Amino acid sequence: MSLVRCLLLAGSALVASPFLLAQSLSMNLPARVAAGSAFSVPTSGSGPGTLTIVGPGQALRRNVQLGSAVALAAGVLYNAGEYVAILSDGSDSQIGLFEVTAAQQPSTLSFLAEPSRLPVDLQNGISGTVYLFDVYHNLIVSPMPVSFDLSASSGPSQTRTVTTRYGVGWTRMNSAPKEGSAHFVAHAGDVSSTRVIDEVPGDPCNLSMTATPDGVKAKLQTAPVRDCSGNPVPDGTVVTFTASYNGMQSTVDVPLKKDIAQVEMPVPHGATISVASGVVAGNQIRWSGQ
Repeated sequence: MSLVRCLLLAGSALVASPFLLAQSLSMNLPARVAAGSAFSVPTSGSGPGTLTIVGPGQALRRNVQLGSAVALAAGVLYNAGEYVAILSDGSDSQIGLFEVTAAQQPSTLSFLAEPSRLPVDLQNGISGTVYLFDVYHNLIVSPMPVSFDLSASSGPSQTRTVTTRYGVGWTRMNSAPKEGSAHFVAHAGDVSSTRVIDEVPGDPCNLSMTATPDGVKAKLQTAPVRDCSGNPVPDGTVVTFTASYNGMQSTVDVPLKKDIAQVEMPVPHGATISVASGVVAGNQIRWSGQ
């Protein structure tokens, strides 16, 4: 059981006493207070007393004059959560609960965007998640609008507006049809945060090669390798040439250089030559040595 609840139960036992019911000691607590806000606690009774307030990570004690309002300055209570207040005149006590809520103006936001690098033209491939905090670093759990903007070096910009739930807002975006850097921006109130997404060409598409004799070897060369959106596949992407003959295989892995891959390899007459890159297969050639 929390300290706040234990104190409240103890206070309830005191209030239940017939002697205490006859006393005039009381206080009027607000149900909710925004973090960092100034507020006052009107009291009844007479003479000196004390007001003690305990909550998440905070505790304070004030000497008060009963029968007047106790003023609490701005910034005194700033951690969101449930608080217990104890008013005492030395012989009698009153206990009450109130809540400190996050301020409703976002001061900072935590923006998670992933992945940081992905292929072009991928539906719902980019995700963005935002957590909103007030100036005291309390999570703002009440619903608030958040807008997400994704702008790429090519292709139209995308905008989504969502409403947070329990302090969190999220969305998904499509990657652009052309390679380049995209700026992913989250806005809430007067604050924003930006992440950069690297959009790169996808897997090779329509992979093809030619084969020409070169002495006792075959010279194999791909056409310029592009993804399905027409973007050049990055240099260094591995292309595999395979020659199959009588149940035997020989393979050569070649990295792309200036959009093409080429190699010279011995190929028996009647062998079948194939080309592939990752899971993408290209055309096959029946080698006759001509």
